[in-house]
Amino acid sequence: MSHLRIGIIVGSTRPGRKGLAVGEWVKANAKADGVEFELVDLADYALPILDEALPAGMGQYQHAHTRAWANRIDEFDGYIFVTPEYNHSLPGSLKNALDFVAAEWHNKAAGIVSYGSMGGVRANEHLRQILAELEIADVRQNVMLSIFTDWKNFSEFAPADLHLEELQKQVDQIAAWAGALKPLRAEDESLAA
Repeated sequence: MSHLRIGIIVGSTRPGRKGLAVGEWVKANAKADGVEFELVDLADYALPILDEALPAGMGQYQHAHTRAWANRIDEFDGYIFVTPEYNHSLPGSLKNALDFVAAEWHNKAAGIVSYGSMGGVRANEHLRQILAELEIADVRQNVMLSIFTDWKNFSEFAPADLHLEELQKQVDQIAAWAGALKPLRAEDESLAA
């Protein structure tokens, strides 16, 4: 398998969030031959509410923050999205970040690590619908963490051991799919040149 890069995107930016600890756990435990994993914290990008005049699909980004985000997303062959569930969906910060760019997401693989009172299942399902529209192939294996059983006193992240097996299965699926989609990404790049 050729070298692949997978971005672990932490989708919450609010103060006191649990997502950064989850993202760091994913990075510490995600392993696959020929695959590099890198943490991408949305809080580091301070994206405003979508402020591009033209639709992302046109690829004509006017603002420096959009171009920086587009370049960052374009670096990866796939993603692991770490998302909480807020009000039965994903956080606005993640939806906003997804909406900023278009072609940079295409023909890549992704997995979802969600968390919340019910394991973040509704955020997970909503995110899958968005990923399909962005031409991101999401894998079957999920990792769903409960704030009741995977945190001590709702504050210290202490995931159950079974989640390590789930994460490894997800990583294996992402690596396989990201590798399989690589020729399509190469074709997209040659058409854009």
